[in-house]
Amino acid sequence: MAQGQWNGVRIGDLDGKAILITGASTGIGAALVRAFAAQGASVAIHYNESRQAAENLLVEVEGQGGKAVLVQGDVSADGVTERVVEEAAAHFGRLDGLINNAGGMLGRVTTAEMSDAHYERVMDLNARSVLAATRAAHPFLKKQGGFIINTTSIAARNGGGNGAILYAASKGFVSTITRGHAKEFAADDIRVNAVAPGVIATPFHDRYTSPEMLDAQRKTVPQGRVGTPDECVGAYLFLASPVLSGYVTGQIIEVNGGQLMP
Repeated sequence: MAQGQWNGVRIGDLDGKAILITGASTGIGAALVRAFAAQGASVAIHYNESRQAAENLLVEVEGQGGKAVLVQGDVSADGVTERVVEEAAAHFGRLDGLINNAGGMLGRVTTAEMSDAHYERVMDLNARSVLAATRAAHPFLKKQGGFIINTTSIAARNGGGNGAILYAASKGFVSTITRGHAKEFAADDIRVNAVAPGVIATPFHDRYTSPEMLDAQRKTVPQGRVGTPDECVGAYLFLASPVLSGYVTGQIIEVNGGQLMP
C-alpha cells in the first residue's frame, strides 16, 4: 500500500484514541503516525535527533486535519522515557496505546570489537527503553484498557547479519518481554503484541547497510524485493484495533516478504 492510501481505509474503533509512538520521525514510525492520524487517533510523535523531520511530519498531519503533538527525548537516557510518556499522556489527558518503535543498531560491531560502552548504548536504546516506556504507560493504559505494540525484528529470530549480533539480541529481549507483558497485563485489559519487520527500506539501512549487503539480503526474500514502511502499517493497525484483534495478545507478526517463515 502506497503512502497516504490509509486515508481512505477506516477501521472505526481507533477514532479518538490517544497514542504515543516512539521513534516516530522517520521510517516505519513516520508511516505509523500518518496511518493512525488518518484513523482519527491523536498521536504523540516522539523523536530524538531528527527534529526537522518530526516538525515536517507534524505539519503534514495537521494539514490533513489530524491531531498530533511532538515529544522529544533520548529514550536511552535515565528518566527520559518516563518523561516522554508522561508528557504525551498529559497533553491528551489520557493514553490508549503505546507503540515502542524507537531503536537502532548504532553501528555494525563484531563481538570481538565490542566495548562495554557500545553494549550499554545498544541495550539501553533497544531493550531498556521498551521496559521503561511500558512501565510508565501502564497506569494510563490500565484506566480504560488499551494496547502496547513493540517493534522487534527478523533479527530476533535469525541472529542478525554481520556486526548486528547485539542488535539482534536486544530485539530478542523485545520479543520475549512482549510475551511476558501480555500475560502480566491481561488482567488490566491491556493487550501486548509486536511486529517484526524484515528488510525494510528505511534510514536504518541507509545508515548501516551497504548497497551490496542490502542487495544480498534482498535476494533472500521470496518476494524478491525490499519492503516499504507503509507495508508494515497494516499489522500495527490490526493489533491496535479491538474489533480486529481483541482476542490477540502475546503474538508477533512477521512482515518480511517470506524471508522467514516461522
